[in-house]
Amino acid sequence: MCLAIPGKILSISRQLDETFQFGTVSFGGIHKEVNLCMVPEAKVNDYVLVHVGVAISVIDEAEARLTFEYLKQMGEVNELKTGSDPGVSFN
Repeated sequence: MCLAIPGKILSISRQLDETFQFGTVSFGGIHKEVNLCMVPEAKVNDYVLVHVGVAISVIDEAEARLTFEYLKQMGEVNELKTGSDPGVSFN
């Protein structure tokens, strides 16, 4: 199943122009490079929903925590360990 996984932007590392940028996002303690071109307003410490390596929306922390907990209960977070899709750590 393809799901959008919440993650926290740790850094914005590459930027080709004002819109096309990449960032490091934390998912369950796993850090992944994510394309941020669909959320040009996103900044470090924002939470984003990520689908197939692209951040598709900025969300608030409470929504990110709740979504991540649901995904953990469904067993979908295990995919993070294999590198097939991202998620977030809320410790």
